[in-house]
Amino acid sequence: MSLNARRNRQLLEAAAPLLLQGERVEFTSLAAIGSVSVRRQALTAAVVGVLSVGTVMATVTPRPMYIALTDQRVLFFDGNRGGRPGKLVLNLPRPYVSAGGSKKAFLGLQFTTRLSVAGQEQGLKVTFPVQHRGDGPRFVGALPVTR
Repeated sequence: MSLNARRNRQLLEAAAPLLLQGERVEFTSLAAIGSVSVRRQALTAAVVGVLSVGTVMATVTPRPMYIALTDQRVLFFDGNRGGRPGKLVLNLPRPYVSAGGSKKAFLGLQFTTRLSVAGQEQGLKVTFPVQHRGDGPRFVGALPVTR
């Protein structure tokens, strides 16, 4: 399921002032960007558990971001935990971005891929959550494939 009409409109409004002459948005979605190490998850749970005397459980998750894929760039906007799209966080030139390592994750409920950027050693993990997992293959299909 893609973004609802209101969120899609808000994302297009946020992207509009940033678009270059003749540039157009081809795809929009919401995904979790990055990854959280097991060590950080365990440390956060332990600290919160100790501070709350075991009454609160905390988890750490990757940052949600809105994605606007244009014919020239890949734009990432702050996801505000699924709320209104925020400020531009990352702007990647599309010719330098490729996708690879795509797969279904977490019991097939999520879709995960790793973006590679030319000149960068480390990739960027992109996870489409349950409600947007259908957008994952469309996003990957719009980019060159990393081997």
